[in-house]
Amino acid sequence: MDGDPRDFTGRAVAVTGGTKGIGRALAEAFLTAGAEVTVCGRTAPSAPPRAGGRTAHVMCADVRDPAAAREFVDAAARRSGRLDVLVNNAGGSPDADAATVSPRFVEKVVALNLLAPFYASQAAHRHMHGQDGGGCILNIGSVSAHHPQPGTAAYSAAKAGLLMLTRALALEWGPTVRVNHLSAGPVRTAPPGTEREAALAGIVPLGRLALPSDLADACLYLAGAAAGYINGADLAVHGGGEPPARHLTGRPGPAS
Repeated sequence: MDGDPRDFTGRAVAVTGGTKGIGRALAEAFLTAGAEVTVCGRTAPSAPPRAGGRTAHVMCADVRDPAAAREFVDAAARRSGRLDVLVNNAGGSPDADAATVSPRFVEKVVALNLLAPFYASQAAHRHMHGQDGGGCILNIGSVSAHHPQPGTAAYSAAKAGLLMLTRALALEWGPTVRVNHLSAGPVRTAPPGTEREAALAGIVPLGRLALPSDLADACLYLAGAAAGYINGADLAVHGGGEPPARHLTGRPGPAS
């Protein structure tokens, strides 16, 4: 393989939800790797992501709106004359009781976690499929797509849909556009120290929550040349996941 697979010099990257938290760490990782990076958020940050002597271009956009998602992606492509990587990172949801949650809440959660990545990916495909070298789309998903928790019915269903969307687009858009998915476990985005974080870290086999940089490293790999034959994959970034409930309670498992 020629060159450094983590060198993104001359490549254009767009990150939704890239002004804070995980998305900001992703943007900074691609900036450090030499990419031209465009990010969006619903509100303007106090400062744009900066790293490696480079600064990301920031747009205000609510990617739940199909027109706004398209304009964000188109603007990122216009800035560099091409688009090499789209990271669908915007997502999330507060916990809510499935029995009483409002239709509006459900619609907004599904729109953010499933429909927005679909809209942005459609826009990215229009730029990627005809350009030299094609392109790569990365969907930031969640372990909730595989193992839902109480209070996450709408979110888990949307994230499960995102995983299937990844596989469907990978099937339809190869070989020019690769589409992959990351199943993220709990991520520490604030200083450590809470009891809840300690409890969560205590059941992760690697003994800690993920850092935003763990997801950034995974994205750099999947978007780089070293992953050129990886398409439609689901990369678990969860430190080994959660052990079965019977392990946590000390109960014996079923006989093999």
